[in-house]
Amino acid sequence: MSDENQKEKLRQHFARRVTTQARVVLDTWQKIHEHDREETASFRSEFVAAADKLMRYAQRFEMEAHAKAGEALTNLLKNWPQGDPLPEFLDEKISGTLELLAGCTQRRTDLEQHEPPQQFRRTPVYIALSDSTNAERLIRQLEFFGFRASAFNDADELLSACALHKPETILMDVGFGGGNNSGIAAVERLQERHDTPIPVIFRSEGDGTIETRLRASRCGGEEFFYPAVDPGQLIEKIESYTHGNTIEPYKVLVLDDSRAQAKFMETVLKKAGMIAHIITDPMQIINALDEFSPEIIILDMYMPGCTGMEIARVIRQQDRFHSVPIIYLSGEEDVNKQLHAMSLGGDDFLTKPIEPKHLIATLHNRGRRARSMLALMIRDSLTGLFNHTHTLHLLDQEISRAGQKAQPLSFAMIDLDNFKKVNDTYGHPIGDRVLRSLAMFLKQRLRKTDHIGRYGGEEFAIIFPDTSVEDARNVLNEIRGRFAELQQPAGDRDFNVTFSAGVAGWQGESSQNLCERADRALYRAKDEGRNCVEAAEN
Repeated sequence: MSDENQKEKLRQHFARRVTTQARVVLDTWQKIHEHDREETASFRSEFVAAADKLMRYAQRFEMEAHAKAGEALTNLLKNWPQGDPLPEFLDEKISGTLELLAGCTQRRTDLEQHEPPQQFRRTPVYIALSDSTNAERLIRQLEFFGFRASAFNDADELLSACALHKPETILMDVGFGGGNNSGIAAVERLQERHDTPIPVIFRSEGDGTIETRLRASRCGGEEFFYPAVDPGQLIEKIESYTHGNTIEPYKVLVLDDSRAQAKFMETVLKKAGMIAHIITDPMQIINALDEFSPEIIILDMYMPGCTGMEIARVIRQQDRFHSVPIIYLSGEEDVNKQLHAMSLGGDDFLTKPIEPKHLIATLHNRGRRARSMLALMIRDSLTGLFNHTHTLHLLDQEISRAGQKAQPLSFAMIDLDNFKKVNDTYGHPIGDRVLRSLAMFLKQRLRKTDHIGRYGGEEFAIIFPDTSVEDARNVLNEIRGRFAELQQPAGDRDFNVTFSAGVAGWQGESSQNLCERADRALYRAKDEGRNCVEAAEN
């Protein structure tokens, strides 16, 4: 064997060691997500060791992509305290890094594909439908939205797959397997093997009785469709039950004049994965509100110079904090005084000392309701995107930030092509589903830092912070091409929809002028024949 052949064989051997270690990291992450969050603390050491070993191997054997992924993962894991459950704010960041790692840890068969492999979500969606043709059609649709989906022919095959990789969601025919409620029976067997239930979406063609619905619900059925629905609606439901919709950590402002109590609160909140901002001087409240923009506020009742009730009244005088939950935390046990405090702007009253679990449960409940109320005010009810007014508000904010940081900023207008024809041909319910599919497509392919809004009708707007016009145009062109390939279901037939877009880069002008330039670029795209992206002229 020549020296070159020996070197090549040695290189391949080292490469296998790195890719094998990368799969150990990916498998450990999968294992973490098969357990309740409270149980994840026991896997921290194993995961940290696996990531460190990957980084060292990759650096030693000069595999740059793996080394970068390993280094990024190792740095992220420094924010996971020893003995604590996995913080919620780290979940999505680690998942993003592992998607990059999975992309460079492909088998030879992956590398021989003509198209670059799709970047899928970290865990699969399993499809158990009686009609294999419908199952394959649905899988193709799911892949366009970034899901990794697999279909199964019988219950034993499904159970075996779930034992290896716990799915995020299962779509199941009630009669999967050929018998009455045999699909439900399979799910009952499946759920017995898992500590936490797997969300299941049931479909039924011929049985919508209360007895069947109850049985489905008792074994983890989150949805029950009778009669069966088309792929478009199913994809929307599957999206809602996946971990891709990671909940952003709540931002909690704590005002307590006791430094020891404030430190205790900070520790409890951070352990729960929340973002805490602590102040001990009530005179700093205005600055804290402006700089931190909290979603929940915790106030001590009695402080030097003022009371929590007085601070609450000051906070409520500002419209933007009118609906932010305020929770009093005090040793006050007089119920009448507690009720009086709540009548002056408070939403809840907790008595010291308080159990951390009780505190966190209260914050989650209040935070969830507050976000729901805020969503009603700033989001479009059909697509879930920001509404017209809030989109322009965000654009003003990003223009101010771009000016302060001397960063580029781009703004895009999108309009679906021939949308009136879609409504006239297939009906408004199908048209609404097309709008929702584009909204979901954009959310899954754009960054968390990008802002997406429904501008009106079939028009959408996107704000690209720290992005040049050329980069924004390239991103939109890629999304446009993929969206045009997506089959839109309408009963027994499918159709395709395209969109046109105009992009403008901020040049120091007002938000109104920036919108007008993007709008003119959009009209030029329409004039050029539609299904294209045009950049605004300087």
